[in-house]
Amino acid sequence: MVTRGVEGAYQGALRAFQNPTLALLHQTHAPFVVTVLAMVFTPERPTVAVADAHAEINDALDQLRAAGYGDEDNQPLPTGNSRDLCRQWVQAGWLVRQVSDGNVEVYRLSAYGVGALEIAGRVGGARTRVSESRVRTLLEAIERLAQEADPDLMTRLACLHEEIQQRRKELARLEQGGAVETVEDEQLLEAAENVLHLARELPADFARVAESIKAIQRDVVAELRHDVRPTGEVLREYLARGQRILDATPEGRAFAGALRLIGDPAQIDDLWGQLRRVLRHRFTELLPEQQRRELAEISRRIEQCAREVLAAQRQASHVITTQVRNHDPMRDRQVDELLRDVMSGLHKWVPGSRRGEVVEPLRRLPVAEVGHLRQRMSDPRPPEPPAPLRDWAEEEVEDLPAADTRAWGGPRYAELRAHLAAFAAGAASVDVAAAFRAAAEDLQRPVDLLGLLEIAHDAGMTETSEMAVVDTVRPDQTRRRFALGGVVAANPAGIEGSGGDE
Repeated sequence: MVTRGVEGAYQGALRAFQNPTLALLHQTHAPFVVTVLAMVFTPERPTVAVADAHAEINDALDQLRAAGYGDEDNQPLPTGNSRDLCRQWVQAGWLVRQVSDGNVEVYRLSAYGVGALEIAGRVGGARTRVSESRVRTLLEAIERLAQEADPDLMTRLACLHEEIQQRRKELARLEQGGAVETVEDEQLLEAAENVLHLARELPADFARVAESIKAIQRDVVAELRHDVRPTGEVLREYLARGQRILDATPEGRAFAGALRLIGDPAQIDDLWGQLRRVLRHRFTELLPEQQRRELAEISRRIEQCAREVLAAQRQASHVITTQVRNHDPMRDRQVDELLRDVMSGLHKWVPGSRRGEVVEPLRRLPVAEVGHLRQRMSDPRPPEPPAPLRDWAEEEVEDLPAADTRAWGGPRYAELRAHLAAFAAGAASVDVAAAFRAAAEDLQRPVDLLGLLEIAHDAGMTETSEMAVVDTVRPDQTRRRFALGGVVAANPAGIEGSGGDE
């Protein structure tokens, strides 16, 4: 007799049927809901504008009613228009209504809706068989689980040696002219059905991750709005949680692990190449058109699902960060207290007022009553002027070396132009960096490098992809190294200079 624990099992079943996924499949109009949601929301169109969804659902209702459905008890159709139906589905948790990036209201399937469609498609589609491919997938998963659960070194080495020996035997057989073992089309069909079965479960899993992230976003924002602590304290506590939102849920941690496998673009490209190779095989002609289309769209659906989860993560982090930055609980509390004071004043004033009584508006803000203002300000002028400059004696001026003054001056355009023309030696073009390195030391100042580039620009220069490094010498013999893009200038011989000498 199965009586022990029946109450607990029954309560678990009740909780399961309260799940929106089973609630959708258990309701009276489940066939219509599954049909419409599967037709409106496709892998190519995961979100649909609200107006378009309403129009398509209305058209589906009209077509089914015109075909005679809805008249008999065993073929019921829902009453009401598409707007009311979508509102009911949103409240039931099968649809999600949101604003897209283009500021357009759209519907998308929730994780519960995706799961319900996946269950209905699995039951109503091809017959699920205990195939060799499915059993092999199970055995490989168990083997990998055992290795990861107990990573014994000797056991792992033995497995690798055995695998290497098998591969070497197969390689030797093929090199000696052995034929490649072919697989029957029936086995290939079973393997393809197993792949499609695994791929159909991914959208619901990814959708659950995205909705878990959005649920955390709502919880954090709600806590922020009801908090009365300073903004800095709220920042420290919640902003880190928003930035690491994938680590806060089991679904998020599982998705992070999956993303490491499918987040590599090269791996997605390899997956797409393998799928194309499968689709070129003759056995795929035995698959229905819908299954061939699903097989070809696996890699794109995986990318799309991953993008939706990452977009939900970015949006959650942005919303939480914006809320923390712009929301000041203390300020909002003061505003609430001010509004309550205003409402209290209105409650006191209304009972004693008459209908049509004129209310004198507040034309200006009250002026603060200040007892005394300062009448003297500090003088912004300094207490005494600076000391006058000292007059230089004539003998001191004569002692200043003219060469030192010239050395610290601007570029020596005439000398630089003559040096560049001489370095070119009749060639049509000249390397500016090489010409600068070959100049005399008094023409290797940093300012002369700038002047040489000006002369090259006037003569017509061309930049190369190489990088040039030159050493410059200041008049006080200090050195500085400059890196610049390679420049080739036309021979400046006969070209008038610009800017004159210093």
